[in-house]
Amino acid sequence: MRRFILAFILLALAALPLACGNNDSVSQGHNLAPNLTSKAESAPSSAPADLTEDEVWENGRKYFVLKVPNSADLSSPEILMAAEENGFFAENGIKVNFIGAVPSSQTIPSVLKGLIHTNSGGHVNTTIAAIAAGAKIKAVAQKTESTQRVPHMVAIVKKDSPIKTAQDLVGKKIGSPGSSGCNGYFHMAFMRKHGIADVKNVASLVVIKEPVIEQALRQGDVDVALMHKIPEYFANNDEFRVIFSDYDIWENRGGGTPFFFHLDIIKNRPDVIRGFATAMAKTANWANEHPLENRQITARRTKSDINKVTERYYAPNAIIKAESVTVWIDFLKEYNELTVDVPLDKIYTNEFNPYYKS
Repeated sequence: MRRFILAFILLALAALPLACGNNDSVSQGHNLAPNLTSKAESAPSSAPADLTEDEVWENGRKYFVLKVPNSADLSSPEILMAAEENGFFAENGIKVNFIGAVPSSQTIPSVLKGLIHTNSGGHVNTTIAAIAAGAKIKAVAQKTESTQRVPHMVAIVKKDSPIKTAQDLVGKKIGSPGSSGCNGYFHMAFMRKHGIADVKNVASLVVIKEPVIEQALRQGDVDVALMHKIPEYFANNDEFRVIFSDYDIWENRGGGTPFFFHLDIIKNRPDVIRGFATAMAKTANWANEHPLENRQITARRTKSDINKVTERYYAPNAIIKAESVTVWIDFLKEYNELTVDVPLDKIYTNEFNPYYKS
């Protein structure tokens, strides 16, 4: 936790570019949304005089321009694109400006600096740690939720690997897409559930980008690979097999990935937050009913292979469940990764979601 807080503070103080360009950036061909014109260019003379820098006037209506990052992980559907294409944002007075890929380590600092308004859906334990460190953010809508068929993450090994149990992970090299969020804790939680106490020091975590993690496993660079796939993806695979998923650890409680905003915009523009929560609730329900179409939108707009865009299950009505937050608070506290009490009402709220009943 101390290492995360130090890194977080340093990142928050760093000067960040508006769109982070690198080989994985959306600027390399994935940012397919048209650039929005400036307020002066788009607003006719009949536009109201009180337009803010975040608003545009179009077809006789005022829209809030929501700056969001494109997901750097193109193996999962980008639900924000689905919300835009289905018109759920527009009907709630929101236009979306996809600014490009923002590395996960820079997402929270970017929100704090106003470079983006919200994230593309990071794991809730990162949100908890940031708020504990003083970040003025709060989650307002849930993105994903795990099911047995569609978990958030799986651990795979080669078909002929002797690794089958949690005890077999001791002394092994674990390939992971990252060291924070769900990535750094997934294997530890599995071992802890099966009676291994010192889970931090019994296996080595090797960070490898997800597009090449299968190859790393194939050539023996790691013994186990953690991937944001579903078991069906490997069902007819002759090379790999799944040994566990996050559903095996927490059932549907551990896969929460909420959208968060700066406290200032929550306070000053509740209409925008309400519109966002409403749009995400409708999109989550639509995506669960149309999983193929949801994947197709991302594949088409990012020019990706649809077979590599994994199905996701979304929290019904985008409602954040208390247990999806407390499960991570308990885990982080157990291993002294969280040393202060953070009230749930500081971490998330469902008050802007019209489908929520307290």
